[in-house]
Amino acid sequence: MRQRSSSTPLVSRPRARALTAAAMGLTLLLGVSSTAAFAQTPALATVPTARSEAPPIPASIQTDASSVESLTSDAKAALAAAATVAADATALNGEVAASGLTVDAPTTVSVSAVEAATADLDGLDLLPIVLLPSLTSAVTDAVADTQAKIDGLRERLAAAVAAEEARRAAEEAAAKAAAEEAARVAAEEAARAAAAAAPAVSGPVASTGDNSPGAAQAAARDIMASQYGWGDGEFSCLVALWNKESGWNYAAYNSSSGAGGIPQALPASKMSSAGGDWASNAVTQVRWGLGYIAGRYGSPCNAWSHSQSTGWY
Repeated sequence: MRQRSSSTPLVSRPRARALTAAAMGLTLLLGVSSTAAFAQTPALATVPTARSEAPPIPASIQTDASSVESLTSDAKAALAAAATVAADATALNGEVAASGLTVDAPTTVSVSAVEAATADLDGLDLLPIVLLPSLTSAVTDAVADTQAKIDGLRERLAAAVAAEEARRAAEEAAAKAAAEEAARVAAEEAARAAAAAAPAVSGPVASTGDNSPGAAQAAARDIMASQYGWGDGEFSCLVALWNKESGWNYAAYNSSSGAGGIPQALPASKMSSAGGDWASNAVTQVRWGLGYIAGRYGSPCNAWSHSQSTGWY
């Protein structure tokens, strides 16, 4: 009997005795059968000494050194694979539990079949060689079945992770949209409040009758300097802002929103606080627009900066 490898776990003694007894029984059965056959030879027959050899061992259980080594190597490889798949299953079970996600059942991989199969190969150096092929095959089958269950659970966990990521992305998108909508509503309310607070213009509004963009810009420069103290830098911002909004066209009208005039007041009728001729007088529109900018943003450059970042002012 070979010395037991230190790397192979000990088999439970009752199991080892049972397996060894089975192998010994097979050997005794073969011997008894051969002896019985010999005993039935006629008494008068003389059997030559050369033919009085022990009965041959069936080819199915004949083993030479190389085949013994191969069977033992296969068994050890099966045990190593079993240890690996058992560790993988345990780790995956823990990963699923720690995820806290709703994973389709089954949510665990059992290693009981692997443990049962490897128990039969436990202490393989103590086992009869004739038993190794079938025991090794049982371990290999249990490993393959457990690995398939591991692969299935990994797929179900990946699906649960993807579903959770999609849910979170949808929540974040909804929260962002709600915040943007709240900001838009707040800005519109602030604009309405600023427009309502703009000083009304009493008496006739000075106008040359020229509503061209150039005349409107000239009037804007004069009003900015005389009433607000804004210089050329602020005037440049105002030109850029209202070029974008209306092209300094007093008759500009946005049919989708209802905004109108040079400053694109929303609604256009708000400009009536600057004069009853707001619909036909570019200067009246400029006066209202400058009052709105002063009350809402503090200066044309601030309004222009906001427009560049949000698309509106």
